[in-house]
Amino acid sequence: MPKHMVDEIRAYARLFCEPDCNASGTPPSYTVSTLQLDSPKLSLHLAKERKLVNRFKLRVRTYGTDLKGTYFFEVKRREENYVRKTRSKVRAEQYCDALFEEPFCIPDLDADFEVSNHLEFLRLKNAIGARPVAHIRYERESWIGTVDKDVRVTMDRNIRYRRAEGYRFFGEDDGKWRVMDSEMGLRRPFGGLVLEIKSSLQVPTWILKMIRHFDLSRTGFCKYSTAMRLESLFSGDRYTAASDRCGF
Repeated sequence: MPKHMVDEIRAYARLFCEPDCNASGTPPSYTVSTLQLDSPKLSLHLAKERKLVNRFKLRVRTYGTDLKGTYFFEVKRREENYVRKTRSKVRAEQYCDALFEEPFCIPDLDADFEVSNHLEFLRLKNAIGARPVAHIRYERESWIGTVDKDVRVTMDRNIRYRRAEGYRFFGEDDGKWRVMDSEMGLRRPFGGLVLEIKSSLQVPTWILKMIRHFDLSRTGFCKYSTAMRLESLFSGDRYTAASDRCGF
């Protein structure tokens, strides 16, 4: 969405939402850093570009700017029109290359379901030979439903990416980031933000009214695939949705 809509949408969301307890400042925001993994032939990226009905992503995510928080190993699945995410979490001092490369290097996890989730992440990674491809970073403004805690309204800004260098995460002071929320990145006649409205299967009436009031239309925006498309353009390749010639 264009930047001029932000204040109005925020004012509307505040009638039904409260600031995310994990965010800080005004508006409530936090930094998201994501390491995207893919196979040598970029099968996960191409599954998205070709709009396969059932697909998944492999990623590691952390929050904040000091990179000293929790690291989440995530499998994000799309099954027809629904999205499901499983994750395991490790402390910053546990995070290392061995977690990806040594078969019996399992971190000290808090619950049995996290062990299952972590093993599933490793199973999928090994099955397709996944390795780090892109590091994506952005600022997320986040609001949570006051009554229905399953509702979340987020606005992502300052979206950027860079090539991955192994399993390390990069800090803010590195100058190799490339912008993704430009006209070229969004494929819109404006630079702007990415608005997400998430809920359970029972969508509250106020969300439907919000969509109608602001004339919002549902569209896909995959940060990882956008990074792949931009990198292809920057590297001089001709990009098509079915092309294997990506710049990574």
